[in-house]
Amino acid sequence: MYNSILKDIGEVLEPLGIPIETGVFSKKAPDEYLVLIPMSDMFDHYADDLPGAELQEVRLSLFSKGNYQARKNEVVKVLLGAGFIITDRRYLGYEEDTGFHHFAIDVAREYEVKF
Repeated sequence: MYNSILKDIGEVLEPLGIPIETGVFSKKAPDEYLVLIPMSDMFDHYADDLPGAELQEVRLSLFSKGNYQARKNEVVKVLLGAGFIITDRRYLGYEEDTGFHHFAIDVAREYEVKF
């Protein structure tokens, strides 16, 4: 079975009730939602010329029309509690044309690889 950070993040964050999509939010945007953007998928920890691990990274883009701070902290707490690695967090700005604050959380997880 293939390991997928996208699937794992979706399962972990589902109880928070935030709508989540991958790549782009295709429906009418609610006042708060997450977009998952795959960033990298690297092999790591080599032995006998084969990788022993795979590091997958995803950017979570949190869009919120309200105060995003509490939700950002909630998402980070849940992800860290589930064993994800947070590699970066940053405010990307306020989008005047849409009224959304955009906050990015970069997340990584290592998976064992078996051949």
